[in-house]
Amino acid sequence: MKAAILTDGGYFLKRLPTVRKDIDVQDPQQVDRAIGQLVHSHLEQLNKVACAGNPYALLYRCFYYDARPWTKRGHLPVSKRSIDYAKSGQAQFRLALFDHLRRRPAFVVRLGEVRRERAWILREDAQGDLLAGRRSAIELTDADFAPGFRQKAVDMRIGIDTASIALKKQADTIILVAGDVDFVPAAKLARREGVRFIPDPLWRSVEPGLFEHIDMLRSGFGRPKASHVGQQEGQT
Repeated sequence: MKAAILTDGGYFLKRLPTVRKDIDVQDPQQVDRAIGQLVHSHLEQLNKVACAGNPYALLYRCFYYDARPWTKRGHLPVSKRSIDYAKSGQAQFRLALFDHLRRRPAFVVRLGEVRRERAWILREDAQGDLLAGRRSAIELTDADFAPGFRQKAVDMRIGIDTASIALKKQADTIILVAGDVDFVPAAKLARREGVRFIPDPLWRSVEPGLFEHIDMLRSGFGRPKASHVGQQEGQT
């Protein structure tokens, strides 16, 4: 038995504060360790069936998908102050995390691009205030806007790697840490090739119809203690 573990980095970082409240999600070293713990947990669960002795003998490779941060300069929308995105906390965090992950054995970092499709986007709460007459346009501040960034080619890379692993028989189990249904076509192809497809949505609920396209749900982290999080059918 060989397993490939694919992680949608953007999704993982959004869910991490919910499933691992003990982690400082702004610390690249702690996040790197959390990813390593997630991988180890999945391999341990597979090893309960495979009995390989060392669970890492079951690992084909880990893939981590994200986008290179935007590193150009710009100006804030209201104050017009200069901003250097390369020095932002998020850019420095992601670059440091990628560096940590690249140093892990059998780990591959796949990066898409960030495109600036729009200059600035007015946040929903500010839109609501304007429409309700609670604020006027002159009262808006820089904090009421978000840069119009969008990731490109990340989902495509996940789909291509899933298809390649399945068609080349590089692994017989694919574990995908992700939360949307965009992976369903890749899951169908993998299963037609005899590969077990196991998503880990990190305890986020999924559409009931998804279960006909996967083999099971499985979590690499323990169930969050928040009362509103329900255990999902088929998840262990």
